[in-house]
Amino acid sequence: MRYRSFPKAKDLSVSEISYGCMSLDLDQKLASKLLHKAVDLGVNYFDTADLYQQGENEKMVGTALKDRRDQIVLATKVGNQLNSDGKSWTWNPTKTYILEAVESSLKRLQTDYIDLYQLHGGTVADPIDETVEAFEILKTQGKIRHYGISSIRPNLIREYIKRSDIMSVMLQYSLLDRRPEEKVLSQLNNEGIGVMVRGAMAKGLLLKNSLSNYLDYNSQSIDLLKDKVFIASNEERSIIQTMLKWVLHHPAVTTVVAGIRNEAQLDEVIATIDAPDLDDEMYQMLSEVLAPNLYQQHR
Repeated sequence: MRYRSFPKAKDLSVSEISYGCMSLDLDQKLASKLLHKAVDLGVNYFDTADLYQQGENEKMVGTALKDRRDQIVLATKVGNQLNSDGKSWTWNPTKTYILEAVESSLKRLQTDYIDLYQLHGGTVADPIDETVEAFEILKTQGKIRHYGISSIRPNLIREYIKRSDIMSVMLQYSLLDRRPEEKVLSQLNNEGIGVMVRGAMAKGLLLKNSLSNYLDYNSQSIDLLKDKVFIASNEERSIIQTMLKWVLHHPAVTTVVAGIRNEAQLDEVIATIDAPDLDDEMYQMLSEVLAPNLYQQHR
């Protein structure tokens, strides 16, 4: 495994491939087996959220990894408050709620501290300074080590860059979602803020035969890109690994947070590290197949 440090936290490094726990099956035995194997293979960053399965995901991750706590970087998210019906959620980024919610996450995760606590969404209309104050209080209390946001909204990301000490931003980025390339990635890189990438495999569309659109790309465009990715892949690097290598090639990216459901997926995704890197010519070829798409809202 290879590891990358956060510019704002040199003492904290994460595996280039990390584990997005949202995809875990609700079977504790299976989940524990997968997560333990991931740790054994060198994965050290595990990402969950209080939103996932109404908190059950945090419980599974906590149970599975409590004996590996000193080997991992544990991240979760906050901001979605469970309603009284036990099913729906209301957005709540207030200081009062965050200070309450962290206690529940700590209990479910069976830990005394969270390495990275992330705001799970948000808009520029939120009480941002109040949200930041809550995170800073939790840092002072030692309940979290660092904080960040999970958002694809450029205007929100800019506000947190200006008004907080976020260490990271989690956002969607792939060969079929190039929107962060328009200023966002370069700004985060210049500010020394880590980038955690989700959605790097673009829902597996480049592996499927069915016609489908994605964002503003039509099925013909996707097929064209699929052909080029196939050319860039070979016996030493699968299509999935080519897609992940393309994302990891960007200098702003700290880690790819991959949603992994079973051992076969885990093995293939982790094997990306040992697969040949894309050289600059191959990277450029894939980058030029389609014109990068742009954010249409929240600019």
